Amino acid sequence: MCSGSEIMSYDLMVFEPTVAPQERKKFMEWYAQQTKWAEDHSYQDQAVTTERLQAWFREMIEHFPPMNGPLASDNVDDPRVTDHCIGHHVIYSAYSWSVAEEAYPKARELAVKHSVGFFDVSATNGEILFPSNSSGTKNKKPWWQFW
Repeated sequence: MCSGSEIMSYDLMVFEPTVAPQERKKFMEWYAQQTKWAEDHSYQDQAVTTERLQAWFREMIEHFPPMNGPLASDNVDDPRVTDHCIGHHVIYSAYSWSVAEEAYPKARELAVKHSVGFFDVSATNGEILFPSNSSGTKNKKPWWQFW
């Protein structure tokens, strides 16, 4: 479905850090473009994304199996079953709110492990994490701007 709804699901996104802008305003504009789902491919095929995002996905689905696609879970009643939408440079995952407290740390941990970016879509002013910034900040300034 790849639409994402902050009301109906708890949404997180991992992304290829080499293509995403690091400044928040520009990142949010890039994010809006990514979530138009305008790429010409199925958003259920992990082969369309980068190797690092594929590695994150393979490990993440051990904990939060996909709702759709060739690896879809048969257990439709399992709240851990997740709508993972796979783009060229992003994987957008819509989790059940009942597993949000498990999904966030696992998605973030695996993002750090696989050196991909992480964005807490459902949070107001959500964390944007780049691999070189694994402590996480909300508004990272260049090193020379200390004010």
